Amino acid sequence: MSELLSVRHLPKLSLNRVIEGIEGVSTLPQVALRVMEVANDPESGAAELKKVMEGDAALSARVLQCVNSSAYATRTKITNLQQAIAYLGTKQIRNLAITASVSELFSVDETIGTYRRIDLWRHLVSVGICSRLIALRLRLNNFEDFFLAGLLHDIGIILEDQHVHDHFLAVIGSLDDRRTLAQVERDLLGFDHTMLGEKMAEFWNFPKTVTTAIRHHHMSAHYRGDDSELVRCVEVANLICSLKGITSVGMQLVRFSKPAMAALSLSKEDMLILSADLDKEVAANQSLFQV
Repeated sequence: MSELLSVRHLPKLSLNRVIEGIEGVSTLPQVALRVMEVANDPESGAAELKKVMEGDAALSARVLQCVNSSAYATRTKITNLQQAIAYLGTKQIRNLAITASVSELFSVDETIGTYRRIDLWRHLVSVGICSRLIALRLRLNNFEDFFLAGLLHDIGIILEDQHVHDHFLAVIGSLDDRRTLAQVERDLLGFDHTMLGEKMAEFWNFPKTVTTAIRHHHMSAHYRGDDSELVRCVEVANLICSLKGITSVGMQLVRFSKPAMAALSLSKEDMLILSADLDKEVAANQSLFQV
């Protein structure tokens, strides 16, 4: 822990300069950005998505592996992308492809105090699954968009880890149960993971729903936009996963949000059911957690 604390007095950073530095390198795999672009273009369809994915043989194989897992209970084995897209639809295939691509950011594990890079990945996927579960339980439309928003909600943390690493060491070394992660980040960095994640999501042309969830998933009560239900679902999913020990930085620092639960009309019984359902979905979707 002394190694972590020794860097806590580093000067605060300029968010704009950090963003410029990240923009100068290919942080996210290009195929992930292309899949995102095609899947969210109303004039693009299954053929365009298939063409993009076929350019990456490893990605295509990974997606087919997921489609043929127990999570989707296919009666016969699906052997090509055309069948997969026809069976699951473009949004589910988009999600599988982006999950597989983004997982590359976590391929090299590292432990820093309570934080493990691979555990952050487990948290991201779990929040994605839980966000979709909440949307399904509430019978909300476009529930696959809820998965994507949950999957990417904490992408700012891995960006801090990889691009301002010394400062990230200071943040992890300064965590305690009196302050949230965002509060510590703002104190030591001058910004937090939601602010960094939002700016990079805008640069990468993420869907507006995803960008909004990244920025507001800790403060949905203050959000006044068109995506309030999605933001609340991601916030509650983040809480459920964190309470179950599936945390982003190895400590439970997420605050309970009564306004989000009330706005979604979720009772304590609903939360218990969602928690139990999450265990089943996580078990069935183990292929998503691979790096």
